[in-house]
Amino acid sequence: MPSNETDTAETPQKLVAVALKRERARAGLSLSEVARRADIAKSTLSQLESGLGNPSLETLWALGNALGVPFSQLVDSQAQTVQLIRAGEGPAIASANASYIATLLAPSPPNARRDLYRIVAEPGEPRISTPHARGTTEHVVIGTGRAQVGPTANPIELGPGDYLAYPGDEEHIFRALEPGTTAILVSEHT
Repeated sequence: MPSNETDTAETPQKLVAVALKRERARAGLSLSEVARRADIAKSTLSQLESGLGNPSLETLWALGNALGVPFSQLVDSQAQTVQLIRAGEGPAIASANASYIATLLAPSPPNARRDLYRIVAEPGEPRISTPHARGTTEHVVIGTGRAQVGPTANPIELGPGDYLAYPGDEEHIFRALEPGTTAILVSEHT
């Protein structure tokens, strides 16, 4: 018997595809121009807009910068009045270069300028982030483990409960020092 319900499950790939098309159209940019600005192959961008592929954190940040939008606008679904994201769920994007996973918990609502992420990281290659949009400040609170966090030239070691704010519009680093390191990161945009 056919169901009257439609499949509303949105995979991260579908969310990214819809958002990329929407933001590229809003900016009035061609596929080639966005690919050039993000320094990725045009074929890669085409695949992502088709809902294919599995973009890395670095690729999505580059695309957000190229389109002039926060990262969260590329992975967020419709806002809900009450939202629950259980540990291990939500739109998680892995770094291509480090054992670092960012899960978007709360994108910036209209008239606000912040995104909230849960970070899970392991020792090894650090996550080095290129500068975000001018005026970005990042706030980090370590939940478990230890990490070096902050400007790449002068990171600060943090432990459970420690809080650090630093300029996100400069190159910055997150280096897990213990297995199972977790943190909450707020990216504040001006």
